[in-house]
Amino acid sequence: MGERNTTAKSKTQPMTEAAPLTRRSLIRAGAGIALSGWLPASLGAAAPADGPRPNAISAADALKRLKDGNQRYASNQPDEKDFSAGRAARTTGQYPIASILSCSDSRVAPELVFDQGPGDLFVMRVAGNCVSTDLLASLEYGVEFLGIPLIVVLGHTGCGAVDAAIKVMKKDAKLPGHLPELVRAIKPAVIIAEKASSGTLLDNAVAANVRRQVAALKRTNPIIARAYAAKKIDVVGAVYDLATGRVTLV
Repeated sequence: MGERNTTAKSKTQPMTEAAPLTRRSLIRAGAGIALSGWLPASLGAAAPADGPRPNAISAADALKRLKDGNQRYASNQPDEKDFSAGRAARTTGQYPIASILSCSDSRVAPELVFDQGPGDLFVMRVAGNCVSTDLLASLEYGVEFLGIPLIVVLGHTGCGAVDAAIKVMKKDAKLPGHLPELVRAIKPAVIIAEKASSGTLLDNAVAANVRRQVAALKRTNPIIARAYAAKKIDVVGAVYDLATGRVTLV
């Protein structure tokens, strides 16, 4: 999982929110979570009785664990895991080290890609890995109540959602159902990628889309922007290569 230099720089165009996020919509989302019994009764993340929370680590340490795990996965040397071990202990709480906003593509499985075990990752998946109100509420929950130090927006090569946005813009393709709403959030990334002097439009748009979501999250109030400004969390973007299995930061 290494650094990656791309030609489609996000600074070529101001980044905007991937989806309209209003106070009313966030309150509605929070109320839905509370009614489902998802929020802790104390509205806080309880630490284990015998010491600090297992995920009380820095964002840099969490990112290193993901990088090391991806290296093991890509080299086909994953850690041996006993998936039943710790199952009973996990009923008392969860302590993930990272939230992953990933594409829903069936070939991209974050726990496998980063070689992590049960309870290590707090995963949200949607085609095109774009931020929406519901997904934002989940990410906020992870930061505010689970103490997660790192958020990763994970795109991937050959993304069908990004390719669909390109076809809509370039070939006036017509999409059925609610798919037009999905690609609408990706179109700005395609516009950015069109200005690149090298690389394919699809690859550049995938990377630009990831960077847009990262930038949107960093400035999204009240929870994530505040925690990021206070350096309590970090938000990074990455692209998973379907062919090699490697994850590259963008």
